[in-house]
Amino acid sequence: MIPELDERGYALWPSRLEGEELAELARLFADWPSGRPGQRIDPARAAALAGVRRLCTAMAPFMGERLRPVRAILFDKQDGVNWALGWHQDRTIEVAERRDVEGFGPWTVKQGRVHVAPPVSLLERMVTVRLHLDPVDADNAPLLVAPGSHRLGLIAEDAIAGVVDRLGEAVCLAGAGTIWLYRTLILHASARSSPGRHRRVLQIDLCADDLPGGLHYAMEDTAKPDGVVGVPSGGSNDTLGRCDGAPLMRDA
Repeated sequence: MIPELDERGYALWPSRLEGEELAELARLFADWPSGRPGQRIDPARAAALAGVRRLCTAMAPFMGERLRPVRAILFDKQDGVNWALGWHQDRTIEVAERRDVEGFGPWTVKQGRVHVAPPVSLLERMVTVRLHLDPVDADNAPLLVAPGSHRLGLIAEDAIAGVVDRLGEAVCLAGAGTIWLYRTLILHASARSSPGRHRRVLQIDLCADDLPGGLHYAMEDTAKPDGVVGVPSGGSNDTLGRCDGAPLMRDA
């Protein structure tokens, strides 16, 4: 799996969530608020899941002993709250507060949450993980990725279409309990889900690096007392925005 993740930029974890691990994931989606496409949760809640602990233990020898979730979002594509996202890269991290540190910027604050674009070298070391609660076939908005695009650094918006044409696209189908990993910088996209279905996913960003200059990942600092921060309705978390006015914080 590790050579595939490094070369192609995405890989299927050879294990999966079953039994109580899958039940733990399902409980995160209990009492889902009507009309909400996603919810941010405290990464500590994600880190406490047995399946996530098992994954981090397996990945730590390759990524670093400090490996942990630094961001966690629940998504549920369903009737009335459905969206499609074009090809894009995830380029920012969420931090507790702004501190001017060389190499970090631009900054943006949306919905009271502070985001910053870190050095690309940090993003290149990160891995994003998607834990699936529902089966995801070709009609249930599977993640699409452009193999190898994670090795191209930051890709200009007007060059993305050409990169996808050149590299092609791969479809990440899933069953209940499937876990996909991809390099955070990989180009990815997704379509709308078919009517009458759910596509519930826990997405976490894993990193073994600490931040310099007194910066800290947002973790508990931005969570509500119940550990949940809502993603605004009307899409995924695109509305968090980007300093130049174009969407940046996008998830599929």
